[in-house]
Amino acid sequence: MISLTDSQKIGMGLTGFGVFFLFFGMMLFFDKALLAIGNILFVSGLSFVIGLERTFRFFFQRHKLKATSFFLGGVLVVLLGWPIVGVVLEIYGFFLLFRGFFPVAVGFIRRVPVLGSLLSLPGISALVDKIEL
Repeated sequence: MISLTDSQKIGMGLTGFGVFFLFFGMMLFFDKALLAIGNILFVSGLSFVIGLERTFRFFFQRHKLKATSFFLGGVLVVLLGWPIVGVVLEIYGFFLLFRGFFPVAVGFIRRVPVLGSLLSLPGISALVDKIEL
């Protein structure tokens, strides 16, 4: 089992609550207050989990500056009161930031018994193969 420090446990909780508030804010027709709280909790939770220095190194790498600007710009736009535009910017930035992780995640999901069979269905497998490259 993986051993977590107390600050990492707090970070996991903050990140989980952040994802919950983001999802709940989108379900309630892009409620800007819930989205803003979710954004703040998600980013602060990420900082607790991996540490401040590693968070800054992750977001501000030279080849990830475009993705970081879209993601953090989306957070700022949500905080300024334009939730739909902000969420679109955040999602685009999120996909740019974590695109190197998607092939690993898809490869893992393909090995899970029920989900792997779902990903091998004809229509879905073509889409998943594009994501995995």
